[in-house]
Amino acid sequence: MSKYLNGASLYSAVNSGLANSYNLLTGLYKDGITLENLTSAMSNSTVLANNYGATFASYMMTNFSSIDKDNDGVLSSSDIQSYMNTLSAQGLTREQITTLGSSAGLSSSLQETVLAHFDDIDANNDNRVTTAEIQSYNIKSDLYQQKVEDLNRNISQMSLYTDDLPEFEGSMMDYKYLSNEE
Repeated sequence: MSKYLNGASLYSAVNSGLANSYNLLTGLYKDGITLENLTSAMSNSTVLANNYGATFASYMMTNFSSIDKDNDGVLSSSDIQSYMNTLSAQGLTREQITTLGSSAGLSSSLQETVLAHFDDIDANNDNRVTTAEIQSYNIKSDLYQQKVEDLNRNISQMSLYTDDLPEFEGSMMDYKYLSNEE
C-alpha cells in the first residue's frame, strides 16, 4: 500500500461535520433540534447552502432515535457528543463513510482508499472500521510491503550461474529442463 491511512482524520472529519451541523442547526432553531426542525431544515436555504449542513441534517433526521439517547425528542450537545463517541468506539460503516465523508471535508483519496480496502481493514468482520483497525491495516500493509521488498532484494542479489561448482556448470535455468537421465 502506497498510502498511509489516517483513521484519526476519518473520525475527525465526521465528528467535525456532526458538530458543525449541530451548531448551524441550533442557531436556526431556538427551541432545539427536533425531528420536526430537522425536516424543516431540509428546505432551509441556509442549511442547503452549507457544504455539510443538508447531508448531516438528513443523517441526523434518519438516525434521530439513535442519537437522542435520553429520548426527550430534542438533540442536545451531549446527545451529539455521545453519538460521536459511539461512532469512534464502534466504527463507521461503508454507508456512513460514503454519506458523511465527502460532506465532512474528508479527502476523496482517503475516502476512496478506505472504501476500496474496507473488507481488508474490517478485521472483525462487523461491517464497521475503527481507528484501531485502520492502524492495524497500516501495520499489516507495511509488513507485507517490507516482505515484498526483501524478497525482491534477495531475488535481485541471487546469481543464476554456478561457476563455483564444476559439476553444476551453466545457468540454474538449465536444470528446469533436465531429464531423468541427467
